[in-house]
Amino acid sequence: MEPFRTLTGVAAALPMANLDTDQIMPKQFLRGVDRHTGLAEGFLHDLRFSAPGVARPQFVLNRAPWTQAKILVTGPNYGCGSSREHAVWGMRQLGLQCVVGSSFGGIFADNCTRNGVPAISLPPEEVDRLLALAADPARCEMTVDLERQRIATPGDGRVLQFAFDPLRKHMLLKGLDAVGLTLEQAGAIHAFEREYLSAHPWLA
Repeated sequence: MEPFRTLTGVAAALPMANLDTDQIMPKQFLRGVDRHTGLAEGFLHDLRFSAPGVARPQFVLNRAPWTQAKILVTGPNYGCGSSREHAVWGMRQLGLQCVVGSSFGGIFADNCTRNGVPAISLPPEEVDRLLALAADPARCEMTVDLERQRIATPGDGRVLQFAFDPLRKHMLLKGLDAVGLTLEQAGAIHAFEREYLSAHPWLA
């Protein structure tokens, strides 16, 4: 997994509340298990398309400059519902590398971390400000700096500090999933195994 440190790019506004993972990645796209290919079409499929391959021209991610969006500013409780990790895989495959909102489904936020996507929670009034900027094609570029925990918005000349869980930050900065995080302790694990088997040789 690639480390996430700083990201500059177009932000898209998706202010809908309670957008669940069934809508983010409909069930017909769950047949694959490849997190790297084949799921970009499924991301928000029924919102983006009126029929397979027929894009809804009014939907934000189908309009320039948001076709190139890297950051998604969302309504509250984004990613609620089921635990399908495909929702994050499809989001990544479409090019969205960071989500910002007032709240997220808990499992969805965990899945984001495990796939290199910061899910940044902000006070509702700050999210409203970012939604307004993201909806303006002249002011929608933003920079997310995870290491310094700040979001810069050149459109209004402001820099916002945000809180972020230290463990999730460590995983994202290092590009670690849950297995990689465990393997950081490989030396201690092997030392314990040697000591334990030395004391209990019949288990070796």
